[in-house]
Amino acid sequence: MLNRNAEALFWIGRYMERAENHARLINVHYHLQSEGISAGVLQAGANADANADASPGTMCKWERIVDALGSRSVYEGQHDSYKESDVVHYVTLDRDNPNSLVVCVNHARGNVRTLREKLPSELWDVTNGLYLWLREKGTIDFSRESAHQFFGRIKEWTALFQGVCQSVMPRENEWHFIECGRYLERTENTLRILQSISPHGSITDNKAADEAELVYPLLQAVLKSVSGYQAFRRYYADGVSLDAIIEFLVLNTVFPRSVHYALHAMDEHLRGIELLDKGLRTAHDRIIRQVGKLKAELACLEGEELSLDSEREVTKHLLQSTQQLGITFAGTFFRVGEVSA
Repeated sequence: MLNRNAEALFWIGRYMERAENHARLINVHYHLQSEGISAGVLQAGANADANADASPGTMCKWERIVDALGSRSVYEGQHDSYKESDVVHYVTLDRDNPNSLVVCVNHARGNVRTLREKLPSELWDVTNGLYLWLREKGTIDFSRESAHQFFGRIKEWTALFQGVCQSVMPRENEWHFIECGRYLERTENTLRILQSISPHGSITDNKAADEAELVYPLLQAVLKSVSGYQAFRRYYADGVSLDAIIEFLVLNTVFPRSVHYALHAMDEHLRGIELLDKGLRTAHDRIIRQVGKLKAELACLEGEELSLDSEREVTKHLLQSTQQLGITFAGTFFRVGEVSA
């Protein structure tokens, strides 16, 4: 079951989670546009047209999206500016982008196909159906098709995939490897989103009203990109600030997309993997200890430490530790040199 199969299962979870994350990010920014919020708002004061290039010293909303996906260097190698049409195509249907939505779904589909005898047939139906639907798009013309409807459909497909996994998969190694991939990807996604935001401080302090109006939509976009706005309001009411959002998305114990929750879920699935080989069990125990160390760091982390971390060194360290966790996972369970990214 291990090596090739373990790798395929792990990346099925990662790719489907990544596709959903892409859809959430783009959909939120289009939704804010439809409400009449200008690009300048999402630039926290930089006045620019939605389709304009990012001016020196500023970061436009489309640049933030590329940063949140960890694709800046690859994107800038292909494009000279951050135009809306370029970024949307790059993130969704660009087959030259190894992390575009259509490529992620295609990879997940290919991995499910290689394991059809081990996985519920419903998983193939979902991944194949989503890929065929995307392939027919070719290009996206949002003047004729609502962006909200398009990305909402992606979220529905990925939710269906997760629902099938939850409902019909036996709780055996196949299930645990998919879930390990899902929660590792989710942890990295949340941390990348936080890293992509310049520190603007709290809008509830004694700041000018016009500055608060500029920052507030950006903070809303951060929460909505992880579907966490309503959950956040239950804990912080109207206290919407960057510090509170970072604390919520890093330390909250019950929100499914927080770093704390995702790491604990991954730890549970790691412990659920059953191995017969003694040498592999030793490596397995090592990666469990690595996750435990990261959990311990979170347990000792205070909200005040995140507030005082103006350079976002804490979230940067967590992201690096999470990425190292993925490398260790690959070295433990996969064939050397065969890991996909």
